[in-house]
Amino acid sequence: MQNHDKVPSWLRAYFWDISPEELDLQRHRIFIIERLLNEGDHCSLEWLYRSYPKSIIKEAVQTSRGLTLKTARCWQNYFDLKEEEMCSTGIRSAEKERLF
Repeated sequence: MQNHDKVPSWLRAYFWDISPEELDLQRHRIFIIERLLNEGDHCSLEWLYRSYPKSIIKEAVQTSRGLTLKTARCWQNYFDLKEEEMCSTGIRSAEKERLF
């Protein structure tokens, strides 16, 4: 029996730094969406769109502080969002660039 409240086992490699068993699809939805938008492949994005409404994914893109600059710009364009609609585009990338 598959648990539909948890991340499927085939996606667990994307959550290498935490215990995937503790992820709840609703409570941790922004984190899950950010991780899969940043790191995921075509199959993981298909799962993401089957698991969450487009409006929730869009909200995650708008409010995220964990997307890379490249990922944030890609999804900003996909959802046709203006710069002012984005909470904080590319914080992770900007911090990384300052280190190098």
